[in-house]
Amino acid sequence: MTDMNVQAAQLPVDKLRPFEGHPFRVKDDAEMDQLVFSILTQGLFTPISVRPIENGEYEVISGHRRLHACKKAGIETVSALIYSLDRDAATIAMVDSNLHREKILPSEKAFAYKMKFDAMNHQGRTSGQVGQKWTRDEIAEGESGRQVQRYIRLTNLIPGILQKVDEGRIALTPAVELSYLTDAEQEDLLETMESEDCTPSLSQAIQMKALSQSGQLDMDTIFHIMTQPKANQQEKISFKVSELRDFFPRHYTAAQMMQEIILAVKERQQRLARQRNRDAR
Repeated sequence: MTDMNVQAAQLPVDKLRPFEGHPFRVKDDAEMDQLVFSILTQGLFTPISVRPIENGEYEVISGHRRLHACKKAGIETVSALIYSLDRDAATIAMVDSNLHREKILPSEKAFAYKMKFDAMNHQGRTSGQVGQKWTRDEIAEGESGRQVQRYIRLTNLIPGILQKVDEGRIALTPAVELSYLTDAEQEDLLETMESEDCTPSLSQAIQMKALSQSGQLDMDTIFHIMTQPKANQQEKISFKVSELRDFFPRHYTAAQMMQEIILAVKERQQRLARQRNRDAR
């Protein structure tokens, strides 16, 4: 934040409010416990950034985790930097101050990118910059506009499916395809995923998107698609070459070893079949 209209102050924690629509989660985990301990033993090194709102209160722009840790530590006042920012400028600053985190969930990126994109375009409209339209390439450093748009699409997912994206059970690419389904279709899909303990592959997600757009996607169709076997779900047996080397000539390649193993299995099946025939007589 480069706004020069900034004031340092000690503010009561009960006068600080979370940023409205703040997309980044504040968790009570091991890292939070470490932060609480650090604040108790060494104090709050970095002031919390806020902006004044109504009734003598302040909205937190940066420092939600620090504020939560201070509350857990029983601290009643915190050092803060007060910025005179409107809602759009504060939204952009809030998103930018959190994107440096090492661990950011897909849902957090999705709603953060959307908030920043909407704020930047609203700034252009209210400042009278006719025709000014920010592109998604300008949202996040190191992320292409196409990737930003893909994350923004995730805001169209219902919470249950978005949670599976955060958990890593559904990858980003199929999740983007699923975002084109209606809420009712997503609810049917979520019910099927939970009852059958499965998640859609990219090809299944693309198939459901196409059927949804043509008005042909219903619960029975979703169930049929989701219960189809996937190629990557076929069980495989693998060996290291070093584990097999002692059983084959030194000059054998891995492919030759595999051929010999398959041939040996086939011969065993044939022997067993002959034995069963003899026993049946």
